[in-house]
Amino acid sequence: MRFSPHLGIAIRIALGISLSGSALIAQVLPDTTHQAPMVERYGKPYVMVTINGKGPFRFVIDTGTGGDALVTPELAAELGLPTVGHATLSDPSGQGGKKAPIVRIDSLEFAGVQFNGIRAVSHPFFAEAGTCEGLLGFTLFRDYLLTLDFPNRLVTLNAGTLAPDGGKSVLPFRMPDGVPVAILKVDGLQPVEAQLDSGGSGLILPEKLAARLKYDIDPVVFASGRSVSTRFEMKAAKLASDVKLGRYTFTHPVVEIHPAFPLVNFGSPPMQIFAITFDQKNLLVRFTANQKRFSLTAPPSPTHLTNAPVYDPPPHDLVPVG
Repeated sequence: MRFSPHLGIAIRIALGISLSGSALIAQVLPDTTHQAPMVERYGKPYVMVTINGKGPFRFVIDTGTGGDALVTPELAAELGLPTVGHATLSDPSGQGGKKAPIVRIDSLEFAGVQFNGIRAVSHPFFAEAGTCEGLLGFTLFRDYLLTLDFPNRLVTLNAGTLAPDGGKSVLPFRMPDGVPVAILKVDGLQPVEAQLDSGGSGLILPEKLAARLKYDIDPVVFASGRSVSTRFEMKAAKLASDVKLGRYTFTHPVVEIHPAFPLVNFGSPPMQIFAITFDQKNLLVRFTANQKRFSLTAPPSPTHLTNAPVYDPPPHDLVPVG
């Protein structure tokens, strides 16, 4: 998830009341498929939603956010969304943390599906590709098969289940903090866990893992970053080995190295090669692509955000890491 002009990063949400509570209702009809166009910019999947019958509003689908939804304070004020509690936001480093209000959304409609009784975090949100007024988190889609079809620019919701295929294209995942975490292999080492984060900025390695690897091009600092609770330097490098995800191989990919990540982060640039289907009920994810080997080039230079505020120094309460 992207909360600053410098970094896409998954967030953890600790709540006084659950964002994923029993009040959330979405009707699932057998053999019904719901689709909506995806606008892919800078690798992120943007969609249009209506809230309480108003809109449409531009949101991003962020599987790296462990909650149902986030809205900007401006949108919450415009719609008069009532505050019903507070959340603590932090990044995967687990350091720091910030309080944010939780607001209630009576109805949110997307792809012809209406979700009712949503508790959403209200927090500033800055997008790379123009105005974005919020995000849809991973747990919102708990009752559906969610498919992010990046090649065809479609988002699909339908009933059904996935079946294991021996780890070729269908992989198990777990959901700590409501974020999908699967297994991949780096440099022939023991398998490592990776967050599947459609709001992430690249293929990101934690520093401890990066220190064990060999490189065609050694790590160099290319940007500074900050999340909701930490600030740090980001590095980029080209691996001297491959990264494997099921049957798929990224040959000597360019990776980012962040000290704030305890796990590998499989972000939107590698994701956009695939149509990815998530089955939260059975904790399975399917990757579909028309080839088995890929290259992953250098991450973009730090992105200019077209709706970002004038830059000001990082808040004094950010925890430095790295």
